[in-house]
Amino acid sequence: MAFSLEKFIHSLDLRTLPRVLQIQSGIYCQGSVYEMFGNECSLSTGEVIKVIGFKINKLIASICENNESSQFSAKVELPLNFPGLYKVVADKTPYVSIEEIARKVSIGPTRFGHPCFYSAEDIKLANFTIKPGEQITFNSVEEVNGTMAVNCVVVRNNQSHSFTLPLSQEGEFYECEDDQIYTLKEIAEWKIPKCRNRIVKLSNTLHMWDSSSPLPDNFGGCLILMPVYEVQAVMKFRKDVVHILSDLDVEVKDITDCYDIGSFLQPLSLEDIFERTSKEFPMVAEIMEGPSGSQKPYNLLSIGKEIVIYKKYQAARVLASEMRSDSFKRHFLIPMSYKGKFKRRPREFPTAYDLEIARSEKEQLHVVATKAFVSPHKELFSVSVGDQFLVQQCQTSEVLYEGRKKLIDVLACEQILNGSYKKVLLPMYMEGGFVEVIHDKKQYHLSEICKEFHLPFNVKVSVRDLSIEEDVLAAAPGLQFEEEITDSYLLISSASSPVESWEIPVYRLNMLVHLLSKGVQTVVPPVTRTMVEEVSKEEYYMLRRYENLTLHPPPRPPKKPT
Repeated sequence: MAFSLEKFIHSLDLRTLPRVLQIQSGIYCQGSVYEMFGNECSLSTGEVIKVIGFKINKLIASICENNESSQFSAKVELPLNFPGLYKVVADKTPYVSIEEIARKVSIGPTRFGHPCFYSAEDIKLANFTIKPGEQITFNSVEEVNGTMAVNCVVVRNNQSHSFTLPLSQEGEFYECEDDQIYTLKEIAEWKIPKCRNRIVKLSNTLHMWDSSSPLPDNFGGCLILMPVYEVQAVMKFRKDVVHILSDLDVEVKDITDCYDIGSFLQPLSLEDIFERTSKEFPMVAEIMEGPSGSQKPYNLLSIGKEIVIYKKYQAARVLASEMRSDSFKRHFLIPMSYKGKFKRRPREFPTAYDLEIARSEKEQLHVVATKAFVSPHKELFSVSVGDQFLVQQCQTSEVLYEGRKKLIDVLACEQILNGSYKKVLLPMYMEGGFVEVIHDKKQYHLSEICKEFHLPFNVKVSVRDLSIEEDVLAAAPGLQFEEEITDSYLLISSASSPVESWEIPVYRLNMLVHLLSKGVQTVVPPVTRTMVEEVSKEEYYMLRRYENLTLHPPPRPPKKPT
């Protein structure tokens, strides 16, 4: 039975991929025999393709300037890289079974693939009962004792309880409210259920759109997002991956059950490669789809090139940002193998509380006041611009407040005078301004800074890394090392001339490869070259957001007594 391509996508269960389709009614788009704007647009009747995946290519957004219950009006087309951060509005339409949720909602191993639902009625399990309205987190879908089921978690009294729900479980299931914020690309990949639209609220913008924005000025309302899909497919006699938009006017027939699917190439993403067991490495692969760029290692990753993938692993990086006063900061991930050296740059502290956080046992913190502060209590010190202090410790002090004595938190310091020191107390709630005075002239390697100091930490490159053709860090006026993160990498080299190897990030590089049956000439990788990776503002935000989930934020500064 033949379907339109769009209807086939809406009925497709992702777990059944890949599927082999035969074109029943083809289309020829004049202007290009094969591709137009990067999408396959000439499909002959009778042609056979293997669908390996599909993703949302763009979004049609209906605009509502007030809230999700108001009338939606104009429609605009939004690319997935359209800037901004959005909150997802919970879908009020219930799902009638666990099977419907598993079929329509993205459930996967990444941090985005754990949707939360609640049941409108009791769900009785062997050991306990899930109450109506109790949040259930869906973690993965797998076969349990011969039955397909979803691995779930509920949290009670700060304790996690794991259990499974079979796909056959029926009921009335609703999406939970989601307090996270997402980019449009993340929403497209993970937060739009199949055959449903998605309402989102604009939370805040990341940067200005280069061309004229399709949204109204100062827009703060809701958007209802309708996806246009892009099918990723392999054709019989081509070694690259073709992309077909779902609104292409073709009819297709699913012939998977009567076709030798092994006669097609099997494209694999970097995530697919990373999920392979360690004993399967090293391996040789040919690039089917890769990034553009003339600099190494990207020039090794163009279509048709062969690479050796030696191993997979987790590696440490330092997330750094340029120190600039404007909004055009660049962001970098610096490997521990970086061979350049750094000199310290002064840090700035907006409050006395920040001085307490920054002080260390290794060295005494010396600062200069950049903003005056008049103390409301005679027991505490009033600060003038230019005053210099050595920060000592946090303590409590008695102050007279409305005729009564009261204990408040203060920061004990020594004011530096001409040849002498004066002990003073600064209120911890003091909103002032301080700049660090640097006495340390030593040059540090990156690993030394991470070992000896607390991040964030301000530096400037004093000796560039000579092993890098163009050290982008050396041109920065100053850098702030923000935090140390751990990420997933593959170690690769060119298969034809394996004289050097490179680490490539698994989750920030869009690549497809197919494995070759060739043997690896040497299982020992050549010398690994250092690569400083520049990340976009959106990638920087994602790295900071999810790294910070594992950290306990510092307590809020104490408020000024009222």
